[in-house]
Amino acid sequence: MKKLFLLFAVLFTAISVHAQIENYPRPGQGNFDGGLGMNWIDGDLYYTFHLRPELSFGNFGAGLDLNFDINKNGNIRKENFNEFSDYLSIIRYVRYGTKNDPVFIKVGALDYYTLGYGNVMLNYNNSPSFDTRRIGLVTDIDMGELGFESIYSNFLETGVVGLRGYVRPLKFTSAGSIPIIGNLTVGASYAVDFNKYAGTVFNQVQNTSLSDDKGSINIVGVDLGLPLVTTKMFGLQLYADATKIINFGSGAAVGIKADFNGLGLVNASAQLERRFNNAQYIPSYFNSLYEIERYQYDTASGIYSSKATKLQNMTNPDNGYFGELYANAMGLFYVLGTYERLDKTPMSGVLHLEANASPGSLPFVVRAGYDKVNIGAETEIFKLDDRSLFYFEFGYKPNTYILLSMVYKWTFTPIRDSNDNIIDYQPQKRIEPRISFVYPLNM
Repeated sequence: MKKLFLLFAVLFTAISVHAQIENYPRPGQGNFDGGLGMNWIDGDLYYTFHLRPELSFGNFGAGLDLNFDINKNGNIRKENFNEFSDYLSIIRYVRYGTKNDPVFIKVGALDYYTLGYGNVMLNYNNSPSFDTRRIGLVTDIDMGELGFESIYSNFLETGVVGLRGYVRPLKFTSAGSIPIIGNLTVGASYAVDFNKYAGTVFNQVQNTSLSDDKGSINIVGVDLGLPLVTTKMFGLQLYADATKIINFGSGAAVGIKADFNGLGLVNASAQLERRFNNAQYIPSYFNSLYEIERYQYDTASGIYSSKATKLQNMTNPDNGYFGELYANAMGLFYVLGTYERLDKTPMSGVLHLEANASPGSLPFVVRAGYDKVNIGAETEIFKLDDRSLFYFEFGYKPNTYILLSMVYKWTFTPIRDSNDNIIDYQPQKRIEPRISFVYPLNM
């Protein structure tokens, strides 16, 4: 009960921030966003220029993200454009539809993606490092009776691939019109990481590391969802899933999710899940910082670590909780918080927060995002370290077209070997005062 209380305490703390959802432009509209500023990256000063236009044509949309960091000698910072992916990442996204539409396709940066109910992949981020942005693909199609969700994380190298297919079997019969059971959904998921470091397991011996390659990490799962109430204003759903990490352990979960639609005034949802985990199993294995945790090398101590090592060392079964809270009031502010933790295992907490406020009638903008993994005591939740990813922007609009803002980013920069291969990431702090020119486009 104490763990359950802590779970909701953390989430309600998150919801004390007022924010707004960041939507794509409406069809036939867009935004031209460009500006100048200064950027202190780990204490070094750079002069910056950014250009971030967005356009929307019917169901199609596109956004660019061009950034230059120029040092005092007039040279562009090396990490801005030292990989082919850096040039591709100028295209922030190209999309058709939006999430939860019958057809949603997106190419570009995949900020947070969840497969099914999240026990295989939850809030996965393919670009947690600003200096190594990646181009991936999401394709979700819902045809009523059946559908699928899918993700391909990185076009330029092997990485994470995920697929969930689902069917509403009673929709193929006359029972499909029966309330409640007619919407029964059965799903099956498969996710794999083909990266060469995905299955690397280390055994620490006197500050040296002996490794064993387990190959790719493969995860399979099945799930069952039953909507109990489905109306325009309220929805209530029960679900259960079972997951197996091939060559490791397995787990299961049962949960309930409630959605409230206040006729466009207040939208909210809450989700609570109880997880039952066997040894050598980590729920939501592909999470927001997976790309950082997959393979790490501490240059100071000479110690290697990996997500697969953590998985193998989970020698005892341990159950846990997962919770999510969401609120959106009149399209003026938006906040989302998720938190998960195991009952007994230390350093098992995982937190995700999103917040965005830009009320049209007031001259300020607030945007924030925060992720932290391997949380021990809840008192360290908001301490920035090598397990954290943070973004915060506060801006003032002296008029409709100008935004003066201060941006703070706690992100990661890659550590490369002599062959320019990324072997680790270390925290990076960015502080950027900027002036942006934002002009709405009508087409």
